[in-house]
Amino acid sequence: MSTTIDLGAFLRTRRSRLRPQDVALPDFGGRRRVAGLRREEIAQLAGVSVDYYIRMEQGRAPNPSSAVLDALARALRLDEDETRHLHRLGQPRPATRHTPRPRPGQQQVRPMLRRLLDELRDVPAMVMGRRMDVLAWNTAASALLGDYAALEPAERNIPRITFLDPASRDLFADWSTCARENVAYLRLEAGRHPDDPELAGLIGELSVKSADFRRWWAEHPVQDKTSGTKRFHHPLVGDLTLTYDTLRAADDPDQALITYTAEPHTPSHDALRMLLTWTTPTPTTATTPPSTVGPQHSHHT
Repeated sequence: MSTTIDLGAFLRTRRSRLRPQDVALPDFGGRRRVAGLRREEIAQLAGVSVDYYIRMEQGRAPNPSSAVLDALARALRLDEDETRHLHRLGQPRPATRHTPRPRPGQQQVRPMLRRLLDELRDVPAMVMGRRMDVLAWNTAASALLGDYAALEPAERNIPRITFLDPASRDLFADWSTCARENVAYLRLEAGRHPDDPELAGLIGELSVKSADFRRWWAEHPVQDKTSGTKRFHHPLVGDLTLTYDTLRAADDPDQALITYTAEPHTPSHDALRMLLTWTTPTPTTATTPPSTVGPQHSHHT
């Protein structure tokens, strides 16, 4: 994945979504040939030369300064996630020989996250690793999201399941929203790890096999996975609205604990308790759960 090419594409998509009135520029009503602001308008707003900005969009201006990137972020009205992504693309960190990237399958769940997972018996929870791989989960997560143990380890990947398992479209009431969020987070990961061949392979596979992924990936969405709500249509208990939260160790952003909870005294809370009562009669925790736990439906987060 070339960061200079990605930088140019990212700038073009963000420029295309702005209108003159969004940035207090005069709009004389003339029809524009393409959507969004013109290159010279972004250059003017950022205080850089038009030629330099054009070269950035063409991938011919490596290593722009932090000041230039900050100016472009302000001109393009980027949010915090997008601004960090812009800096990663504009100033990629060189690979070091001292910390080679582990091969697939070597990533181990952090002890702290494993302990938390062990304690969360009545809360669906999982540990997500690099490339959105599912590294560990509890039986409550199996009950809600599906039996990850039925999948080969290489297939326990959230975007792969989202886009290639038809059952995920039934489980999520807002499937397209969930899917787009996964694309946005995967794009963020691509900015963090531009030289990861496994990540490039995953993106290539999804681009070939899913028209939805291919279309949304081309929009260059960027969004971290933090917290929010998801609406489920579960085959056993019907509709649930759950809040998800993401806990990440400050010294290891490559792993995150994701939990799903329901507001107390709501139908969703009652439905979730009923689901866990039906499917987890003996509370246990598993990084390789028994194949008998959890309904055989979609696997996702």
